[in-house]
Amino acid sequence: GAPGKSASSSGQIYEMAAADNVYGYDGYESAESRDTGTDWQTEEQTRLENTDRKLIKTANLSVETKEFESLMSALEKRVQELGGYIESSEIYNGSTYSGYRSSRDASLTVRIPQVHLEEFLTDVSNLSNVTHRSESVEDVTLSYVDLESHKKALLTEQDRLELLEKAESMEDILTIEERLTSIRYQLQSMESQLRTMDNQVDYSTVYLNINEVQELTPVEEKTVGERITEGFMDSLRDVGNGILECFIWVITNLPHLIVWAVLVGIL
Repeated sequence: GAPGKSASSSGQIYEMAAADNVYGYDGYESAESRDTGTDWQTEEQTRLENTDRKLIKTANLSVETKEFESLMSALEKRVQELGGYIESSEIYNGSTYSGYRSSRDASLTVRIPQVHLEEFLTDVSNLSNVTHRSESVEDVTLSYVDLESHKKALLTEQDRLELLEKAESMEDILTIEERLTSIRYQLQSMESQLRTMDNQVDYSTVYLNINEVQELTPVEEKTVGERITEGFMDSLRDVGNGILECFIWVITNLPHLIVWAVLVGIL
């Protein structure tokens, strides 16, 4: 009857629209895709070989400095000069004492154009004392090419469905509109993913931890003489700091000491 004819018509519309959709979206796959699987794989391999590698580079650095403000200012200026930007920053101004002086630290997430990544890392090494450095590279070429291929297939299907929008039956029109809505949603999602990948590839991410210290941590093996000299100087410094702290304590607590001295004298 009429319902059977309408269902058959809807099925034909899906067949026609999906003829170029070789990736089997929404549970269907074209016969062309099944018959030419080897050709499709060869085409994908060729496309992958002809595509520039999509590499996401990330670096982690921990550095020390005696001049915290100067280093922060120099880094911000260098990031701007290289065309990058500071994505996030967290600065701790210090309320405790490390080595008898207030210590500060900062955590920065810096985005640097990939072509200037090594230059920026070298600048950081020249401006501070690097205590830790690690780098990683993620190859997303295959995922990128796959997304582009899916997007191309959906665009082709969208074009074919738009040509069929003037269907005769209301059911066919609703079927086409429903599929078009699904395709447009998938295309928006894919375009967002591709933009995110492009940004991650074009701008490398540097996680930078900065610590303010009184003495820099040696990054090279020291000789016995250097170790003895440094240990002796550290001991003298600790004694001097201890005397200074004792003097400060006596001065700040002098009123209490006077009161107690008077009470002891009376007793």
